[in-house]
Amino acid sequence: MYRYDTIDKEMLADRAAEFRSQVGRRLAGELTEDQFKPLRLMNGLYLQLHAYMLRIAIPYGSLNPTQMRKLAWIARTYDRGYGHFTTRTNLQFHWIKLRDAPDILDHLASVDMHAIQTSGNCIRNVTADPYAGATAEEVDDPRVWAEAIRQWSTFHPEFSFLPRKFKIAVTAAPKDRTAARVHDIGLVLKRARDGALGFEVIVGGGMGRTPHIGPTIREFLPVNRLMSYLEAILRVYNRHGRRDNIYKARIKILVAALGVEEFTRQVDAEWLKMGEGADLPDTELARIRGAFAPTGFDSLPVQSEALEAEKAGNAAFARFVRNNLKPHKKPGYGIVEISLKGIGDTPGDATADQMDVVADLAERYGQGDIRVTHEQNLVLPHVKLDDVPAVWAALRDAGLATPNINLVSDIIACPGLDYCALANARAIPVAQNIAEKFRDEERAELIGELKIKISGCINACGHHHVGHIGILGVDKKGEEFYQLTLGGSGAEDASLGAILGPALPYDRVADAVDTLVDVYLRERAEGERFLDTFRRTGVAPFKEAVYADAH
Repeated sequence: MYRYDTIDKEMLADRAAEFRSQVGRRLAGELTEDQFKPLRLMNGLYLQLHAYMLRIAIPYGSLNPTQMRKLAWIARTYDRGYGHFTTRTNLQFHWIKLRDAPDILDHLASVDMHAIQTSGNCIRNVTADPYAGATAEEVDDPRVWAEAIRQWSTFHPEFSFLPRKFKIAVTAAPKDRTAARVHDIGLVLKRARDGALGFEVIVGGGMGRTPHIGPTIREFLPVNRLMSYLEAILRVYNRHGRRDNIYKARIKILVAALGVEEFTRQVDAEWLKMGEGADLPDTELARIRGAFAPTGFDSLPVQSEALEAEKAGNAAFARFVRNNLKPHKKPGYGIVEISLKGIGDTPGDATADQMDVVADLAERYGQGDIRVTHEQNLVLPHVKLDDVPAVWAALRDAGLATPNINLVSDIIACPGLDYCALANARAIPVAQNIAEKFRDEERAELIGELKIKISGCINACGHHHVGHIGILGVDKKGEEFYQLTLGGSGAEDASLGAILGPALPYDRVADAVDTLVDVYLRERAEGERFLDTFRRTGVAPFKEAVYADAH
């Protein structure tokens, strides 16, 4: 994990002090809300339906135990005892008092955390594979590059007031756990036959009102040219982005309007002007890479007798291992994924006590490393297989051992109308109702991988466009209805979902999902996921079943 240096620490302290002055002026009536709004947004503070919401950056989803404990303490001290992990791997507190915000930023700065660039028309929190440094699939550690981008983009004077918010994802494995193709820029690290490292550069993906799967504009960019190429992309966007229309301001609209070839031509022309002087010096890259040097691993047998014995005698533990324990690159280790999707829970929420438990487990069993996934779960990336039974027992006691990673109840959901002033409909209770339908763990395993994603409005914070089953809340004359889409994917086989049919009222959504699953179980061929079956059969059998009573 990257450790903040003196420059980082001074920057955070200065920023917190500046915001304290701004809040004081707002509370004293010296600033109007219109004057204060851009200042608070630059510090991650939103005004939502019931209170202020503070969005805290977790760069590339990496936390240490001290930071997690600080988040737990803030939840108890300034909020209502919990926090919400988001699809950008950030953490949100939804019940913040304005007068407390400067103190919270000071507490965050004390553990090298902040809320900088979690809002505004700037480069937002960079996301990376949550299995980084742990999976054998990767060709390099993507956190090195995500951290380089963080340092380059923070307070970048040229890119602090872009036409619209801007999101970057970095992955280095064939299995995409970042949704790279629906980002403004997706970077996929690859290794050439001669051993050279390079990036596939994907530009112009995104969801919201006009969703796009990003096209590849460069198949192989040498890694030492990354910064200048990013700068070229952003300069073209800054020059031509539609500042006159918020709905057409994202880079996805520009790429579509110019066409991929013309957009690429303009980027390459800008890049050519810059030369190699705009790139990261090798010494700086070495400094950053040093912070991610592999942790010391013990030499262990591939198989753990303790784990196998516990599996043999404990069906609940065996189910957890099947679904939540993933392969590690080192023999005798595993990646433990912690579901924040217990049946009846709010997806992505963790209580202060649960955060403390995860911090303790990371410290004792996980080499002090915690990750947040864009699917709103947590990860302990380096756990000895011998220790997995003890980790599971502690998670079970904390209500965190739900064995449903990638299964039907592992649902992404935005906060929706329960919190958000932009939402048209609730998302949380819809997710809870669906999860309740699939409480039976044996049936959930029988169904297999099924990604349900729910958004309370067209802004798509719940990634509904790329759900195997996507659910979008819409307002119809003051009533909540939900539009279902099928066949989306945010993974390496990225696709946008197709609309199933007319929107359904709130009380029909969970039953409709149940019906869709029944159709899948009836129609699937050997080894097919829900997504595979849908892609083979098309929408017809699913639509007919859901809308049968309308005929």
